[in-house]
Amino acid sequence: MSKLNTLLKVLMPVIAAAYGLGIVFVTALSNVDEQPVLSEMLSWPLTLACIGLTYFLVKWPERKLFPSASQFSLKVPSARVLTGVLLMAPLWCVAEEYIVYGLASLTRTVQLDQLTYSTPELREDLLASVHAVLLAPVLEELCFRQMGISPFRRRWVQVVVCVVMSLFFGIFHGRNFIGSFFGAIVYGLVFVFTRNVWYGIALHAGHNLTATLMAVYCWMGLGEIQVGKLPVIMLSDTKFLIASLVLTAVGLWLVKREKR
Repeated sequence: MSKLNTLLKVLMPVIAAAYGLGIVFVTALSNVDEQPVLSEMLSWPLTLACIGLTYFLVKWPERKLFPSASQFSLKVPSARVLTGVLLMAPLWCVAEEYIVYGLASLTRTVQLDQLTYSTPELREDLLASVHAVLLAPVLEELCFRQMGISPFRRRWVQVVVCVVMSLFFGIFHGRNFIGSFFGAIVYGLVFVFTRNVWYGIALHAGHNLTATLMAVYCWMGLGEIQVGKLPVIMLSDTKFLIASLVLTAVGLWLVKREKR
């Protein structure tokens, strides 16, 4: 490998993070409109175009520059496995929120309020969730995991880069830094040890979907969700936690069955 390639490889986490930030900025340009429905609908094709560009970059130019990137597969796993990972995501979402709450409580008192939703607010959130569940996880995992981590061959280096990329990912999410940082750590480790970006995408999408389901759960009056604004926290009640445990058991069964 030439000196230029070596330098470029060392800088790839920063380059991937800068690229990811730029892509997020581009996809957010359509949200300046005062009409949320129109803004969301405009952001979908723009995000799809960015996904296509990023997929091309990690599929061909990056692998040509860094042959070690080919150890990570872009092949989509079976529907059964992806479903199993999605079903495990709610428990991870619940666990992450309690981790964030515990860490924040070590330094100060965290103000929690009961989550309430009006029908118009829920309608807007459901519209935004289409992007957050189906599109954003694909784009973010390709940028912050596939592009940033795959050029490195040694696993311990990949783990170190995963932490670095997680810091960037958390910073980009502002006041949701703690939750985003730990989420990125998990998605990155899943990527490193499965050698496939789609497992992290499924877990990321399932996490975002769980947040939407919490809103629906609260709006329907099925239970109570406690929320905090700084840091961003959504604490589930016991019924939601039990449902998450059941879904995780089903998800593990599906993955184990596919493995057999």
